[in-house]
Formats: sequence, C-alpha cells, structure tokens
Amino acid sequence: MSGKNAPAPTTPGFTGRLGDARSGGFYPVPQRYGLHLALSCPSGLRIAIAHALLRLEGRVALHLLPPVPGEGGDHPELRAWYQASRHGHPGPYTAPLLTDAWTGRIVSDRPGDIVTDLATHYGGARELLPVDASQRSRAQELSDLFDRDIGEAAGEAGEARSGAAEALERLLAALGSLEALLERRPYVLGERLTTVDVHLWTTLVRLDHVDRWHLDARATHRIAAHPQLWAYARRLLALPEFGQQLRTSDILSRHHVHCRGLEAAGAAVRIIDWQRPAPLPESCTEQRSNVAAGCRRL
Repeated sequence: MSGKNAPAPTTPGFTGRLGDARSGGFYPVPQRYGLHLALSCPSGLRIAIAHALLRLEGRVALHLLPPVPGEGGDHPELRAWYQASRHGHPGPYTAPLLTDAWTGRIVSDRPGDIVTDLATHYGGARELLPVDASQRSRAQELSDLFDRDIGEAAGEAGEARSGAAEALERLLAALGSLEALLERRPYVLGERLTTVDVHLWTTLVRLDHVDRWHLDARATHRIAAHPQLWAYARRLLALPEFGQQLRTSDILSRHHVHCRGLEAAGAAVRIIDWQRPAPLPESCTEQRSNVAAGCRRL
C-alpha cells in the first residue's frame, strides 16, 4: 500500500482456514460464515467477485460495509467481532473479514486465503482454482508479483523521494511480463479464468483508480502502453461478476478522503474507460455456466 495513506497500527492478523474436519474447527457448512467487506477496497472487491463467481448467495453471507472507513481503515461496525476474537483489541477494526456465526469469532483477514478456501470448500467449481502443483506454484509467484511489483511499486513510484524511479521501472517490468503472457493466452494461467485473474483485475483497478493520481503523465502513458493487458481488463469488466461489483466513485471517494499525497499530472490521463467493457471470449461464458451448474448441485 502507498505511504500516502495513514498506516494502520500493526497487530497480528487472523489466519484461520476452512477445512474438512467434521470433528471441529472451521468446517464449511452453508450459512455458517459471513464476509464483511467494502467494495471500495481492492481486497474486498477481490473477495466479492469470487463470491459472485462461485454463486455463494445463500451459503456465505455477504455484508457490505460503508465505502469510506475511518482513519486507518477503521470500520466501527466490526468492533464486536474483534472484541470477541481478541480481547482488548485497540482497533482499528479493518476489513475484509471472514467470520464464523457459530463461535462469533473472526476466522481470517487474509484475502488470498479467504478466496482459496471459498473456491475449495464451497464453490463445487474448482475450475476457478489452479489445477495442478505447477500452476499452484506459478499462481503464488504471480500473487507476489501483483502485490509487490505492481501494488507496492506503484505506490512508491508516486512518492517524491529517492527510489521512485526504480519503483516505476519495477512496475513497468511487471506489467511487461503480464503483457507478454496475455499476448499468447486469454487468461493469466492459460485458457481458463481462475482466482489469479480476479487478483490481477482488482490490482489493475487500484492502479488506474488510486495510484495513477500520484504519477506524472509520462509514467501513466508508459503504464497505459500495454494494450493486451488493458484489453484483458476490459474483457473481464464485461462479466457481471466483475463489472457489477465495481464502484468507481466509491473507490475514488475512499482514496481522496484519506490520501496524504499530492495530485500529479497523471491524474488527468485515463488509462481505460471502466464504463465500456470489451466483448467476452466464448470460453469465458461457457466456463461461467459450468461454475454455476457446479454450485447449484451443492
């Protein structure tokens, strides 16, 4: 995350995982768990898209939080969950969260783990998950690249300090590697839409809606000069599970309320029009039908 936003106090996270042990633990049954998230947050948006793709309405409750939290990402609505899970937690009460209605406690605040567990134990549609060990390893490498070399690097590139130029080059190198991938295939891991695509898409949403405001015009034009990558973003935008979750005005409001940086010339350079999706490939429509059918059988 960019240093332009006030950092939240560092506290240990919640690292529970859903599993198959019926004798105890976080066993995945319908209507036991809830998701608390704001669509204005890239991590919350990522989970909401996975929830929609997996057709989890009625099985995992979705609780939408106000788009603009308090300082440090604070959502007072989550105070009871935090206090029940960690006595004396000082706040802030941040999202997203996966919570357990049976125990009244928080299971996890890790977006990647939450998405993986939902797809593994609830979706009945493992088409969304990497299919073998090689793909799973590659998915983890890409997840690190999205967070470190796009998300973190974009924030550092927009700061007026030593290292900004190096961060921009790291960001452009990451975008270039993804551009090369998407020249050869419709999705990041191949012919199938996976959770990796959900992560990348929400990373690109943040890059254009948040980080761009602090980059100069030349840097933004260089970011935009990846036609395959941004065409891919527009194709996924055409999926209702992606496009209907996107709240551009809420993302901008959240950023501008808490932003500590100065607006730069890149703010005037729009990378793509997020109101104009591109046509979908037939493979994506077919896969969505298979996912929905698998979920309905649960």
